[in-house]
Amino acid sequence: MKAIATGLKFSTDFDGTLEILLALKGSESNYKVWHEELKDLKEMDVEIKKHRNKRSLNANAYLWVILAKMAEVLLTSKDELYLLMLERYGVFTHIIVKVDVADRVREEWRTVRDLGEVNIGKQKGVQLQCYFGSSTYNTKEMATLIDGIISEAKEIGVETLPPKELEIMKEEWKK
Repeated sequence: MKAIATGLKFSTDFDGTLEILLALKGSESNYKVWHEELKDLKEMDVEIKKHRNKRSLNANAYLWVILAKMAEVLLTSKDELYLLMLERYGVFTHIIVKVDVADRVREEWRTVRDLGEVNIGKQKGVQLQCYFGSSTYNTKEMATLIDGIISEAKEIGVETLPPKELEIMKEEWKK
């Protein structure tokens, strides 16, 4: 069961236990359902984190349409182009791994750039720049990726949505 909390209140009970009261968005209409599902629970797993809007499916669909058009012009596959675009505009992290597991790590990530061997103490390792797939992106990261792809599409003469429609899509990403 997931919800968006719009407010928090903190207090402690008589024995010092922290109590948190959450104001849940849209909870008025779901009160009976929530009550029935939660009333008998003795313990629950709870995670509270900052709310982030997810990218829209329209953004993802548009990304693949543009990649397909670009792939035709560049005589490549949209999947290969996607990996290239991740390297240019995507989100990545750096990791250092043992030499004997570097290939295995490369297989787990969407795309990986090898930055060379490093020494940590007396052990040799490999530093890798590992790119996350766009399915993990938040709204801002997805917008950056699509803006980069659109820019490159225009450079090779691939037609893209008019700026006004792109702005509307970007507004939808924020919702």
